[in-house]
Amino acid sequence: VFRDILHAAGVYSGAAGDTHRADVPSPLGLRMAAPAAPSPAESFALNTWTGTFSHTIQSPGYTATHQLYAHHSLVHLMAFSITIQRLDGSTHPITVQLQSLFVPQSQDLDLTPGPDFQGAHYIYGQALVPEVEGGPRPAVHMLWTPIPQWLTLAGGERERCWQFLTAVAGSEQEAKRSYSAGLSLLAAGSLLRSHLRSWAALRRGCSVQLDGPPALRQALHGCLYYLLSAVPPRHGPAAPFHGISPGGLANGTRGEDYWGHVFWDQDTWMFPNILLLYPEAARAILQYRIRTLEGARRNAQEQGCEGAKFPWESAATGREVCPEEIYGAQEIHVTGDVLMAFEQYYCTTQDQKLFREDGGWELVEAVAQYWCSRMVWSEEEQLYHIRGVMPPDEYHSQVDNSAYTNAVARRSLNFASDMARDLLLPAPEEWEHRARRIKVPFDEERKYHPEYDGYSPGEPVKQADVVLLGFPLMHPMSAEVRRNDLEMYEPVTDPAGPAMTWSMFAVGWLELKELQRAWSQLEKCFSNITEPFKVWVENSDGSGAVNFLTGMGGFLQVILFGFTGFRITRSSLLFDPAFPDDITKLKIGSISYLGNRLEVTITREEIRMEVTETSQAPPASPLEVVLESGQRFPLWEGQSVSFPTAPGWIQRSPSRTP
Repeated sequence: VFRDILHAAGVYSGAAGDTHRADVPSPLGLRMAAPAAPSPAESFALNTWTGTFSHTIQSPGYTATHQLYAHHSLVHLMAFSITIQRLDGSTHPITVQLQSLFVPQSQDLDLTPGPDFQGAHYIYGQALVPEVEGGPRPAVHMLWTPIPQWLTLAGGERERCWQFLTAVAGSEQEAKRSYSAGLSLLAAGSLLRSHLRSWAALRRGCSVQLDGPPALRQALHGCLYYLLSAVPPRHGPAAPFHGISPGGLANGTRGEDYWGHVFWDQDTWMFPNILLLYPEAARAILQYRIRTLEGARRNAQEQGCEGAKFPWESAATGREVCPEEIYGAQEIHVTGDVLMAFEQYYCTTQDQKLFREDGGWELVEAVAQYWCSRMVWSEEEQLYHIRGVMPPDEYHSQVDNSAYTNAVARRSLNFASDMARDLLLPAPEEWEHRARRIKVPFDEERKYHPEYDGYSPGEPVKQADVVLLGFPLMHPMSAEVRRNDLEMYEPVTDPAGPAMTWSMFAVGWLELKELQRAWSQLEKCFSNITEPFKVWVENSDGSGAVNFLTGMGGFLQVILFGFTGFRITRSSLLFDPAFPDDITKLKIGSISYLGNRLEVTITREEIRMEVTETSQAPPASPLEVVLESGQRFPLWEGQSVSFPTAPGWIQRSPSRTP
């Protein structure tokens, strides 16, 4: 909060192996001090319901409050206010010092001062070094209210509030438009109110409430807050979205939080939660991948393959920007992870426009082509192999037939074939043929999936890998095999590995109704949460990325997919709830499915569902609930249905037409 730099989405500097979020100087990084008060009481507060952060100094006779926020609907605007309030009957002036670190220059940007605008200072410039030779250098235009060193409440005043604005955008026109809009709202006394309204609407639409232990509820609210802070606002400008890095937009300068790059963390760990609660933001994430497709094609070409290979680390162009070559060369499962997000999106929205008109089909086809060209036929096994890879478990490299990589490749090829049929487009028969014939290692004797060819039971594993076959991949297997995979990998997974790992073991045990085992895995996540603002760190020893959205995404999946049993399939949304002992109720304010918004409340005894809203264009599909027992319940807008807690699914109603 009090740093001297900020970041602007999509603004990177440095050539491929050195591309990092550009340092943009921040006028907001100031500290308030009360020089006259000997030792004032200070407090800091983050309000996750209003999206505001505040620092308060409590002195004898007055309080001074510094409140700041990134405006939720005016996405290029940040604001802060300083309020001094007299608490006694004194009449002497009260002065507060503002200690600013702001210097209008940057090691990453070539910045030039411009003429003042409506009382604001102005600088503009470009990133010094493009990501690829001859490529674009992102521009930054910044306007800010000048900040004095001192603010004084005059002797006759009881209270006064000073307001300061900062606008950061990619063009002079946008920066000025945002700053002017901020000034107009300030003049009307409604700048903060407009932010609160916009943020509250997002929180209402993505509300998840849990009756359970306070630590779990606090973690849930924290995760929702930080993840929602990283996605575009509901009714914001149609500006391009630049993806979500493991540490969000806050961090990512050189050598910090993966330099602000985008990984599979976005598509596999954060995306499914965003999709269920807020499909418009999920679509924006997919459009980021579509926009970087040309870079992904170049990556494939450089590997001697066809189609598109998404980079292990992505910035503005889709070219590989990972500083260490091995990951980009071998950790190729990311390409399948990207396509799985497209598949989940299509299954829950049936949004054909994304695929027909907005570039989605070209991406699907390019990924299928990549997998076909990356695999080789084994005469000996009569199966296709994918050789020389690094699985999600980064303790192993140059292995053959990573179970996860091959299973996600199979899923890519099956989805590409299905999508072609839905769009009535021709597709090579080899896609389905190769999907059927790709090797996913399986040990017949021990009835479990070895992580790769030659894996020996007991070998240490860095993070969730094979357990992902069960969820999210839904690779077909019996309950016995699912259990064996969990039993095999749980004790050998590095306890110091990244935070999202334990959530996937928790989902696996919930699937098998092993509630105590699920809870013991979920509890491990709490050592990654730092106080007092519930910011996650990547590793339990405090190392790694900060504001680790990947870990938060995994944790939210335990609640949104584990406790509910939600599974996205081509024809339905399955459910099969399972709550650990201390949890009695889960209420999700708005699940989006086939154009409907559903309020879902689950207790141990009962499930209640209600369609609260249906889209008109395109018209939403009428839905029904089907229980495994065969009972059916039509879902009509505004009418609540309830039934005893049992497994079932939500599907299109065959008897009703929209």
